[in-house]
Amino acid sequence: MIRACVGLGANRDDPPAQIDQACAALAALSQTRLRARSRLWRTPPWGPVPQADYLNAAVALDTMLAPRALLDALLAIERGAGRDRAHEQRWGPRRLDLDLLLYGDRQLDEPGLCVPHPRLAERAFVLLPLADIDPALAVPGAGTVAELLTRVDCSGCTPWVAIA
Repeated sequence: MIRACVGLGANRDDPPAQIDQACAALAALSQTRLRARSRLWRTPPWGPVPQADYLNAAVALDTMLAPRALLDALLAIERGAGRDRAHEQRWGPRRLDLDLLLYGDRQLDEPGLCVPHPRLAERAFVLLPLADIDPALAVPGAGTVAELLTRVDCSGCTPWVAIA
């Protein structure tokens, strides 16, 4: 089994429900166990498109799926949630975004598949949820999640609290 980490994000169509449903789909993947889930974080959107804040989370999976097979499964979960990558605006609003962040200690750079995720170390919306799971988690070639968090701007990022 390999420990893989996946980032989740949503800012449309009931983001908490989108993330909950994605976590259930991840837990149901063959040859895979959901080992840990972060809390939800409210984060400002990335990029130049005006839009609502995101809710972000991360999960740790133990999987026997190969990296490409796992990525294909993530993309299928996104499609099942209604995401159409071919027709969406870059850095625009998302019903669901799933990113393969880490795949064990592997470093891969293949067409359409790069792990660790190439901008993981720059993004508080990825690092904060990963720190909930394991702040000592090593990001190959970059340091630990806790170390990386000291180098990014976390202003505007807050734990999400459901209002009853």
